Amino acid sequence: MHSHSLEMIMFRTIPPGAPACTVAAPSAPSASSPSRDGRGSLHALLLIGLGLALPALTACAAPTDVPAASAPRATASPKAAATPGGRTAVSKAAAAMPATRALPPVLVHKSPTCGCCTGWVEHMRKAGFTVQVDEREDLEPVKKRLGVPLGKGSCHTAEIAGLVIEGHVPAADIKRLLAERGDARGLVLPGMPLGSPGMEVPDGRVQRYTVERIEADGRTTPFATHGQ
Repeated sequence: MHSHSLEMIMFRTIPPGAPACTVAAPSAPSASSPSRDGRGSLHALLLIGLGLALPALTACAAPTDVPAASAPRATASPKAAATPGGRTAVSKAAAAMPATRALPPVLVHKSPTCGCCTGWVEHMRKAGFTVQVDEREDLEPVKKRLGVPLGKGSCHTAEIAGLVIEGHVPAADIKRLLAERGDARGLVLPGMPLGSPGMEVPDGRVQRYTVERIEADGRTTPFATHGQ
């Protein structure tokens, strides 16, 4: 092998300043080379060129260790803290509230010409009761049928939830009796006391009066006192 050919191969295989992965192709044998060495020289040149190029090819083929981009870590969303009490607390609060009872209807028996009776009807309606009026001239049969005690009568008689209400009894007393009930048959307010519901006077005076409770045996006992 000619030294000139070897120098050319080495020079052209890895040029000065060339990138590490750039491999120059081996040059063809010079035309001035003796023909008898042509085939052998070419073979030698190929072997030398491959030997020199192998390290560079290996460097190019070697994988570069690049750290894989780490996937973003999924962060679990914090669970919403349960509101103390929550819906259960609301339900318990609602259950604890006293239920508003619908007031039973009232049937009032009265004379067509009784103005104070009409005043009492308005008083009951303002208190939340639904009132139906039965006007008649003779109220005695009604009082007897409902069991109004003798000597305890007034100008009108009412029926409510199986109870008898005689006279100008305040609505608050009636609501109290409906709540307590017991074995009572009703309430009576004998006469027509000044200042009682339906019997109001311009100066606002309230005559002292006592509402009585009708017991199961027909007796009456004091239930509520009003006025001075």
